[in-house]
Amino acid sequence: MPTELDTRTMADFSRARAKALFGGVLAFIRGRPNDLLSFDAVKETLRIGGPIYRGVRPVPIAQIAGSVNRYRDFDRAFLPTQSHTADRWRKVNRAFYEDVNLPPVLLYKVGEAYFVVDGNHRVSVAKEQGVEYIDAEVRECAVKVPLAPDIQPEDLIILGERVEFLDRTGLDRLRRGAQIELTILGGYDRLLEHIAVHRYFMGLDFKRDIGEEEAVTHWYDMVYCPIVGVIREAGVLTDFPTKTEGDLYVWVIDHQHFLAQQGEELSPPAEAAQEFLTRLEDGRLYDA
Repeated sequence: MPTELDTRTMADFSRARAKALFGGVLAFIRGRPNDLLSFDAVKETLRIGGPIYRGVRPVPIAQIAGSVNRYRDFDRAFLPTQSHTADRWRKVNRAFYEDVNLPPVLLYKVGEAYFVVDGNHRVSVAKEQGVEYIDAEVRECAVKVPLAPDIQPEDLIILGERVEFLDRTGLDRLRRGAQIELTILGGYDRLLEHIAVHRYFMGLDFKRDIGEEEAVTHWYDMVYCPIVGVIREAGVLTDFPTKTEGDLYVWVIDHQHFLAQQGEELSPPAEAAQEFLTRLEDGRLYDA
């Protein structure tokens, strides 16, 4: 006959499963995924390195965003999505009520997000019980781009493009601290096109072959930074809270391309940015 504690752990699991089902329906209605991130997908897309052992420490459960091999068994809130996890989940939950010390979970740290290597049920139970921190053995993986705990699967596409851009240009190595963040799909490919065009015209101006690294640094110093400087000074990002300086740079360059097609003479980068902002403010962005 089930004990009172058995009944309690069964009720806890049933409640967690019901919350997971409701969350799945809500996510479907909103058209947003509710899945845990797959570590392997992140590793492949962002080409992460490591891991390096960082010791045992308390980790905020809210920063755990995915799993190595159990990402289909739990949702983004680490609620159980599969009935076959019931026995293991209830055993861990029972240990919680009996105040049994369980070993630390094993996590990979990527940016500011964590991925469970071992201990998915412990994380799930702890979160359902309202625990904010969990003891974890942490191994950190190197990554070229920032990864936040609230990262969504669709965000990986743009982050993957950013990694590809950095690998091809070496900008993070050539200009320490340089950060070009875009939210526009395909935007980094357009930056690569801008650099290629810039390299071509550099060759015409300097009357010699221009190396890739020279073209990248010259483009960043003489084109990208001046345009971003004007954008910052104008404070225009306050009118576009979901966009970035990099997005507005792409808009400026695309506007320049539009003007060139209309036969207009193009201005230097900083002036081009100012003209773009003036037209934007006046509502005549694409007036011929």
